[in-house]
Amino acid sequence: MNKIRVAIVGIGNCASSLVQGLEHYRRGAGDAVGLMHAELGGYRPEDIAIVAAWDIDRRKIGRDVAEAIGAKPNCTAVFCDNVPPTGAVVRMGAVLDGVAEHMADRGEDRSFVIADADQPDADEVVAELKASGAEVMMNYLPVGSQKATEFYAECALRAGVAFVNAIPVFIASDPEWAARFEAAGVPIIGDDIKAQLGATIVHRVLTDLFAKRGVTLDRTYQLNTGGNTDFLNMSNHGRLADKRRSKTEAVQSVAARPLAHDDVHIGPSDYVPWLNDNKVCFVRMEGQLFGGVPMNLELRLSVEDLPNSAGVAIDMIRCARIARDRGLKGVIDPASAYFCKRPRTQTTDDLAHAALERFIVDA
Repeated sequence: MNKIRVAIVGIGNCASSLVQGLEHYRRGAGDAVGLMHAELGGYRPEDIAIVAAWDIDRRKIGRDVAEAIGAKPNCTAVFCDNVPPTGAVVRMGAVLDGVAEHMADRGEDRSFVIADADQPDADEVVAELKASGAEVMMNYLPVGSQKATEFYAECALRAGVAFVNAIPVFIASDPEWAARFEAAGVPIIGDDIKAQLGATIVHRVLTDLFAKRGVTLDRTYQLNTGGNTDFLNMSNHGRLADKRRSKTEAVQSVAARPLAHDDVHIGPSDYVPWLNDNKVCFVRMEGQLFGGVPMNLELRLSVEDLPNSAGVAIDMIRCARIARDRGLKGVIDPASAYFCKRPRTQTTDDLAHAALERFIVDA
């Protein structure tokens, strides 16, 4: 089986967890703990190879990806020591709107340190994608990076590289972008990765349970706190519009009836530096049982945020590759619906899972 050659945009905590995970499962042959699919379409995690990467932090540029994932401001859990060199050296990326202004004043351990280097134009990125043989591009830019995400999506289109959009900038779910990927014959999966067992998937499953069991959901909130650069970036609420929309729609889409605007509050809530990559989520759901008798449910979930998404990323990458293998183009709906908060087509997770499994085995 050929390697899946992956280019990564943004060598932050998400990329760190993904790269560590690839080596972790390569070392532990047969150890599938934490994977949804040990094998997917004939591909195992160790079949994924990182061949190109971009970032804007001077502490990462010019270093092998395996080394760059340990540079500040990354702070996620280290669960795989001594990751060997990937052979992919981090290149200077396009800044555009990829860095919020307030990210420059939090001290070197917390802030992005933008490199004093020439930023690439689209021609240079496309050339590197082609030279590296990349087949899948993973977008790990910060929340709110609309222009930067569109820049790299355009590069993926031009290079014929499948695009996996892990962030809440709407590309796969945007009709114009979806049509462009369809016309170019390039697969895309997105938008906004849904963690393995995170706040959104847990909230969705509970909301779906209320609907299936005839419990009226009157109001709900989901409050999230964390201390990684993702939460620091999102402390600028001007960058949060699409994130809140993505998370809210993910829950609303499985409710028996849509909740009024004032009865649902879902989204990142606060940045707590000492939490580092630990994400703490609080969910409250208020409703009515048989006879209109009131009830409420409260839940606290604590997870390492980015390892929680990396297992999903591994499956998204493999789905993108098998879509290429089969000559599929445009939005890969089964993978998008199961792995993402804001797919083009929303459905319940059990139906999305069944569609994904059919997609995987469909020859």
